[in-house]
Amino acid sequence: MFFKQFYLESLGHASYFVGSEETGEAFVLDVRRDVDTYFQTAREQGMRIRYACDTHQHNDYLTGICELPDRGDIELLAGGRAELGYRVTPMDDGQRLDMGEVSIEFLHTPGHTPEHISLVLTDRSRGDEPAIFFSGGALLVGDLARPDLLGGPEEARRSAETFCQTLQSKVLTLPDFVEVYPTHVAGSLCGGNIGSRLSTTVGYERRMNQLLARLSDVDGFVEQCMDLTDLPSVPPYWPRMRKLNSEGPPLLGVLADPPPLGVDEVDRLRRDGVTVLDCRSPEAFTAHIPGALNVGVGSSFATWAGSVVPDDRPIVLVLEQPGDLWEVCWQLLRIGYELPVGWLAGGMFAWRTAGMPIDILPQWTVWELRDQIEKAPGLTVLDVRQPAEWSAGRIAEAVHITGAEIVRRADEIPKDRPVAVVCGSGFRSSVAASVLKRRGHKAVFNVLGGMTGWEAEALPVAR
Repeated sequence: MFFKQFYLESLGHASYFVGSEETGEAFVLDVRRDVDTYFQTAREQGMRIRYACDTHQHNDYLTGICELPDRGDIELLAGGRAELGYRVTPMDDGQRLDMGEVSIEFLHTPGHTPEHISLVLTDRSRGDEPAIFFSGGALLVGDLARPDLLGGPEEARRSAETFCQTLQSKVLTLPDFVEVYPTHVAGSLCGGNIGSRLSTTVGYERRMNQLLARLSDVDGFVEQCMDLTDLPSVPPYWPRMRKLNSEGPPLLGVLADPPPLGVDEVDRLRRDGVTVLDCRSPEAFTAHIPGALNVGVGSSFATWAGSVVPDDRPIVLVLEQPGDLWEVCWQLLRIGYELPVGWLAGGMFAWRTAGMPIDILPQWTVWELRDQIEKAPGLTVLDVRQPAEWSAGRIAEAVHITGAEIVRRADEIPKDRPVAVVCGSGFRSSVAASVLKRRGHKAVFNVLGGMTGWEAEALPVAR
């Protein structure tokens, strides 16, 4: 048997390729949108992708599963409870898929979502015991996938009760030695405390996963699942992802290369309402095109672009270097945006040497922030970190609006006062600061170093 895991740090997403060395058939699970990587692996192994499946209709990214049938004779599979707008073969609870020495059993494992399935793989060339549990969100490294994404408190409570039954009757009946490979891994917001490793075992989680400690007490387990205090805020683009994944995302086809655009063309586009997305670092964004949003290229790009970039208008990019173009494009495509209409040729050097207007986002050190808190009583300190970070320690004078909520709640921040924006390091705060400036806040400051730097300098922290 051949097995490979694909990890997208930017989305905290893992997908999987399983191939039979006896038959040359291969199976792909929880498919990301840029599917070429699976076909490259198949070519390298001399295998042919025959089947593909998603464990559930994801909230956090767009599936690439609909791209596959146009690339070959590939059968799409889904759990029997999934309601989908594209053609699949439903797999009932307990049904098996066999590819030579590889046998995959489909289990209905609701909790994270109602239609959720997990897969148990047996490598019969090694024996008849199960070897791998593809858990989706039914069991994570040190965590469980959250049950609160599809409705209000009552629906979340019912999902948590169902989750408890799933864990007792399906997941924890597996032997301790079975390896667990989840879909949601480090970097995903589908859990509040996902470990940094990309796999685990049933036995290790049985002993060490704190969310499983109260499993025999259904009410206690449900209350634990319902405590959403420290879970990450849900990005505003997530509901759109699940809807598109259920319908079947539009096919990408052949992707055109977004063209380089001259300064005058970019200026015309921004005046026509096109979103200017500046993908440079917070330090570089100090000087930027007026009205631009800042989301720097990096491991968190997709989450924060999806949180602040409008999905109903075209995008033009400002890049640190042309080589970043397709990294940014794929990050946007994976969360449902269209390809950008182009990018600023020559970058900000071309813009500023053409004498075009420039806006400034001043950068403060943590000591400058401390001085301004003491000297300027009207200063608003805005903390945009996640709830768990806020609970662990904060600046006493700060107000809290997470980065996922900043577009919706920006009007709560007074425009007639200076605003200093703080996160963990200065990345998310720059995103939020760019939103405020775009919304008409004049005196906005980004705090480089954020709370990490604040605590490193032993400045006062409220807990």
